[in-house]
Amino acid sequence: MGRRKHDAPPEKEKDAAAYYRLNTKAVDDLVTANPENSPKVSEAELRKYRSGLQIHLKDWVKTLLIKWWFNGSVCFFFYWGLAILVPNWENQMLILGLALGFVTDLMVNNIFRYYAKTPGANDRWMMFGKKRFSSLPLNILYGYLLLACVVMTYSVINRVIVSFTGDTQSVPLGVEPILFGLFATGWDFLFLGLRSLGRRILSDAKRSNQANAR
Repeated sequence: MGRRKHDAPPEKEKDAAAYYRLNTKAVDDLVTANPENSPKVSEAELRKYRSGLQIHLKDWVKTLLIKWWFNGSVCFFFYWGLAILVPNWENQMLILGLALGFVTDLMVNNIFRYYAKTPGANDRWMMFGKKRFSSLPLNILYGYLLLACVVMTYSVINRVIVSFTGDTQSVPLGVEPILFGLFATGWDFLFLGLRSLGRRILSDAKRSNQANAR
């Protein structure tokens, strides 16, 4: 029986078989791949294969946005949300400071730890970076400090506005989540900056003393 015209030549059949032959070594390499035996790939190379909108923000910008959002949310849920249930102003401040401390310790700081490239890399953005039993009460005290500074900020701004308008019957600038979050975050950044400055001063003084002692 002769070969039909549409039958593939033997050479082409061999090429097709070779093309579809399963490369077992490549499969084995893929299955057993792990961070230890895989080649190192730069972050710039990985970005080429990431889908979606790619927005690269500085660390301090991401930190500012996260802190501002959570601080504003505390104002929204615990100040606005509980205003009817807790009409007393002192009790409102007590709850608000407590909420700031809890949210900072249990949510904000854990977010910073989660996306840190290396352990401790984001400790500079946390007043009490190390996770320990004492971090919660310390962050609660820090939350009250931030709240006191925010209240003072609102008070100063309102006094300045009243001094220009002369209207003492109303509060010119009321408390709302956006500005509350910005004020709390601003004071937080200020205290973190002062802590960093103090550490540099102490470090420089220590190095100077060691150099003089030699």
